[in-house]
Amino acid sequence: MTPATVEKQIEAGGLSFTYLTAGPEDGPLALCLHGFPDTAHTYRHLLPELAAAGFRAVAPFSRGYAPTAVPADGHYQTGALARDANALHEALGGDERAVLVGHDWGAQAVYGAAGSAPDRWRKVVAMAVPVGPALAGTFFTYDQIKRSFYMYFFQHPLADAVVAGGDLDFLARLWADWSPGYDATDDLAAVRTALGTPENLGAALGYYRALFDPSRHAPELAAEQQAAGSAPPQPTLYLHGTQDGCMALDSADAVRGVLTPGSDVVVVDGAGHFLHLERPEVVNPRIVGFLAD
Repeated sequence: MTPATVEKQIEAGGLSFTYLTAGPEDGPLALCLHGFPDTAHTYRHLLPELAAAGFRAVAPFSRGYAPTAVPADGHYQTGALARDANALHEALGGDERAVLVGHDWGAQAVYGAAGSAPDRWRKVVAMAVPVGPALAGTFFTYDQIKRSFYMYFFQHPLADAVVAGGDLDFLARLWADWSPGYDATDDLAAVRTALGTPENLGAALGYYRALFDPSRHAPELAAEQQAAGSAPPQPTLYLHGTQDGCMALDSADAVRGVLTPGSDVVVVDGAGHFLHLERPEVVNPRIVGFLAD
């Protein structure tokens, strides 16, 4: 029988989080962090598999993504996401057996969480966004800038209105570009619920605005921010799709040289940016096997 996934709420680090969970309460925590433009539902295939392997699998809606609260502090830098992960570890009663899984912005968050609080996390899985030292050589190439046009557009004040138009059609087009051929109907319905208000959409765009504007960074998050740009000290599994329309595949090649011993890099043939949704029959066994070993 497939383990049931339920929705719960918890306060961590002064913020109210809603999360999806499956698995035994006393199992090792497996915290699964989503990216943009996505929600905790992106882990609907993985959570039951982790639960069946004995993990307490938890996928929170990230700060600003309804029904998680919009943070009063307005902090959306990567260090804030990393601190959220560590705060959730504390609030959920995680221990040294805990592991991290992150996709897209979630990948950036797990790099920061694992590096800034290494005693909390045993292993790390990241998908679709390489760690900083591997990304540095490709992020500002012409081809990658072309793929990343949305990041630069989001800096413009008109982006809020443009992205909101047509029932968030801009985001639907990103999904189509990033994962060609994948039917994202169910995922987009969840995204429209999570980002359907100006406040929630503004929060999601705030992640990108903080990325390019250091004045938006909180000094108290400096340690987490610095850790997010470095390879995790834990064994790390990195996965990347060959058809990823968001992040170039050649950026994945550089990952092998920066990860700690015991790590691995897996290229998933025929998958785009949302590889865990497109090829769960390939991705899930690799993740569960790596984390359970």
